[in-house]
Amino acid sequence: MSFIEKLSAAWTANNSLLCVGLDPDVSRFPVELAGKPDAIFTFCKTVIDATADLACSFKPQIAYFAALRAEDQLEAICRYIKTAYPHIPVILDAKRGDIGATAGQYAREAFERYAADAVTVNPYMGFDSVAPYLEWQDRGVIILCRTSNAGGSDLQFLDVGGKPLYQHVAQLVADKWNTNGQCALVVGATFPNELAQVRALTGDMPLLVPGIGAQGGDIAATVQAGKTANGTGMMINSSRAILYPALQAGESNVAAIRRVALETRDTINTYR
Repeated sequence: MSFIEKLSAAWTANNSLLCVGLDPDVSRFPVELAGKPDAIFTFCKTVIDATADLACSFKPQIAYFAALRAEDQLEAICRYIKTAYPHIPVILDAKRGDIGATAGQYAREAFERYAADAVTVNPYMGFDSVAPYLEWQDRGVIILCRTSNAGGSDLQFLDVGGKPLYQHVAQLVADKWNTNGQCALVVGATFPNELAQVRALTGDMPLLVPGIGAQGGDIAATVQAGKTANGTGMMINSSRAILYPALQAGESNVAAIRRVALETRDTINTYR
């Protein structure tokens, strides 16, 4: 099953557009994990088990693992999802951007080492920096377009032939790069007007949408701007708000994680 097929099935099976981001920050882990060599794996597994029936995808951010020399735990997490929840796509958030043989090695890292269903990439170096990923025709290639950070406007709003660069990227991917139907775009929830523009340019192409939760993106505006005609089309990511919830009186950490994920999933569904 291809990434797009698996994602479409997960949208339906879990009635969800929620992507759960896995950004393990050991300084925010529960105290019982302090000093344990497999703390990152254990923490992520807890989150996955608590939210697997509420999510359309999981998105581990590689930097949080690599900075702590925990790539082996990232491999284990990816294997665990594949084994326990094989119907949920794994998106490796790596934002790679290089050319030629180097891009080919990054593709192998994502799709062989981590067995990811999709990977995020940076299009700044042009098509030949993306082409090696597209050779894996059953995998998703999620291309940065209009990112959720304020500084994205420094480049993404530059005029390119009468349109902002982010729109040029969206149209280029939709019209020329997506020949195998495996591409998606990253568009931030913090910019719903631009999200609507990208949706208009790309038809039903899936969009990975960061920026709700801790970044403050408005869920109602995001869903209305980015949903497709059938009420899907998005992977709306939340990471920190779900991973590190404020506990209610007498509530366990696992229960709090599930509560916030459920509330987020159901709030998104309200506006579909």
